[in-house]
Formats: sequence, structure tokens, C-alpha cells
Amino acid sequence: MSRQNIIIEKTFAFSEKILDVYFFLRERKHYRLAEQIVGAGTSIGANVEEAQSAHSRKDFISKMVIAAREARESRYWLKLFNREELLKGHSNIEFLLNEIDQIISILNSIIKSSRE
Repeated sequence: MSRQNIIIEKTFAFSEKILDVYFFLRERKHYRLAEQIVGAGTSIGANVEEAQSAHSRKDFISKMVIAAREARESRYWLKLFNREELLKGHSNIEFLLNEIDQIISILNSIIKSSRE
């Protein structure tokens, strides 16, 4: 399976788990924080999906760079939220923290090889 297929699958699964976090935070009335993580976390996969129909290599790279930026932002929010009052102990937090590092690594690899 190619890295493009892996990244599509990983970012979709990540988005699904981010939705769980979004609803969890909203239930606890952390509306602004919920909006931050859902925006960044679901944007990764949306940009990866958009890149699949890019009209040029430059366009493809641009979409993947945006996805990588959103992934780094998501990692920031997840690290920040990994505290007792927010997500510490949430069933998906460890998965999400591990998965976002893998996603960032794959995206960086795709960007690098696409530029060569």
C-alpha cells in the first residue's frame, strides 16, 4: 500500500476520533476548545483528500503542506488538552497523541519525496 493510501486512511480515522473528542469537550461545555480541535483535526484529512485531485505537483504539495500544518496544530491542542480537566484519561487521547506523530511523519515524507 502506498503512503498516499495510508495517509488517507490514517487521517480519516484520526478525524473520526477527533469528532469523539469534540463531542466530549462540548458535553463539558468547553465549546471554544472543542471548535479549535475539530477544525484543525478534521482539516488534515480534508486537505489530504483534496490533494488527491490536485491539478499539478505544486498544487499537490501545497495541499499536503497545509495538511502538515494542521497536523502540527492538532498535536499542539492534544498536548495542551492532555490534562485532568480536559482529556486526560479520555479513551482516545493516547491513540490520538501517537497517531498525530505518525501522521506528521508520513506527511513530511510525502512532501519531501514530492519535492524531489
